[in-house]
Amino acid sequence: MAEILKRKKALAVNPLKASQPVGASLAFLGINKAIPMLHGSQGCTAFGKVYFVRHFREPIPLQTTAMDQVSTVMSADENVILGLAAICEKSKPALIGLPTTSLSETQGTDIKRLVKEFYAAHPEYAHIPVVPVNAPDFTGCLESGFALAVKAILETVLAFKSPHPNPLPEGEGTNVGSNVGRRKKQVNVLAGSFLTPGDIEHIKELIEAFGLRPLVLPDIGDSLDGHLTEMESTPLTVGGTPVGDIASMGESIATLVLGNSLFDAADYLKTQTGVPDYRFDSLMGIDAVDTFISALAEISGKPVPEKIERQRAQLQDAMVDAHFMLGFMRVAVAADPDLLYGLSRLVTEMGGEVVAAIAPARANILQHVFAAQVGIGDLEDLENAAKRNGAELVISNSHAVETARRLGVPLLRAGFPQYDFIGGYQRLWVGYRGTRQTLFDLANLMMAQHGQHEPEPFVSIYQRDSKNATPAPDQTH
Repeated sequence: MAEILKRKKALAVNPLKASQPVGASLAFLGINKAIPMLHGSQGCTAFGKVYFVRHFREPIPLQTTAMDQVSTVMSADENVILGLAAICEKSKPALIGLPTTSLSETQGTDIKRLVKEFYAAHPEYAHIPVVPVNAPDFTGCLESGFALAVKAILETVLAFKSPHPNPLPEGEGTNVGSNVGRRKKQVNVLAGSFLTPGDIEHIKELIEAFGLRPLVLPDIGDSLDGHLTEMESTPLTVGGTPVGDIASMGESIATLVLGNSLFDAADYLKTQTGVPDYRFDSLMGIDAVDTFISALAEISGKPVPEKIERQRAQLQDAMVDAHFMLGFMRVAVAADPDLLYGLSRLVTEMGGEVVAAIAPARANILQHVFAAQVGIGDLEDLENAAKRNGAELVISNSHAVETARRLGVPLLRAGFPQYDFIGGYQRLWVGYRGTRQTLFDLANLMMAQHGQHEPEPFVSIYQRDSKNATPAPDQTH
């Protein structure tokens, strides 16, 4: 059990965390034809939008209630109702996410009451679910805001009376007996905030390999995977989990819960639907992936496909190749709790040691992190602990670039945001394949750190040609 060190500073010197409204917005961006509208000032939304655009390098649909000085002091209730009505009229979304911010929370806004008032004032939009989420910036982090939004989506959509029920997919009749009303191939997947679009794509491939149909919530692997569309611009999300599919989650044969942060949402889903679930704290490392694959085999009643067996064997070979570099390595990790747990577990399984572990906020999983101590703090805390304990490598987001430079050690970028690294949002971390690639990346960084491996400098073809060419007579001195 890791010792949890309380935050001692009155301020963040080098901030690590992304806020709860950003996390809640990310969850809504995984719903098809949805739009998040943050209840706060324009700056609250603009800041989050910059984060998303720099990380995903895609246009991000976000709206705001645009609280100004007057509405902040008097009342911003009308901003919410007018904003919701404008979005419904102009964009016709399938769902609207309504996270609060510190400004509206400090004002004391009752966001759920405002949603009721909106429906009372505009019954013509009663068919559009509006999902309120209390997500102040002054507590939690991206992960907790994401988890709150996922639970709120379930609470709202499962109770919502849609006039257009979602039909059964072709060829997916229901079972008989004890499973009446179940879709015999559909499997729910509650996907945690630590998963990248690349991770979710791979998880869906693994589930489909067993003949099952994954229903992922939220599915940023479909909406934020970086694909060109025919539309020049759209005010809504393109791709993601259809709202009608969320309403059918009670008809699935099982639920896979990926990430400890979503266990509260999983409890609600299980209570409301009775669908059995399988819970996983991490999908990094051979033991964690073995457990996940075994669950898929149990749910489907099918043997593990040869393709997946091959991927496991490839990971085993990579573990043999990399253990010389990774054994006894000393690593500093700063990330949201679920990701921090998964990375610490992987490092420890390979014989390394996590000598500094920092999370931006408290969470249940932190006491199980594979480190002697876990600090609640910022990147200054990480830097001090890493220096004190002799860390050889740092794993964190792009904010840690300067931290790693001052420590004189390499950085493996992980988590959100990654604004100085192309394709970081799409990187695969989970499963046998993702774990294998992570081991290769860690080993290469360690080799470079110890001078065993230096990348060949890039030399253009023109430089090579000029270097080998015979100089012209007038150029000879």
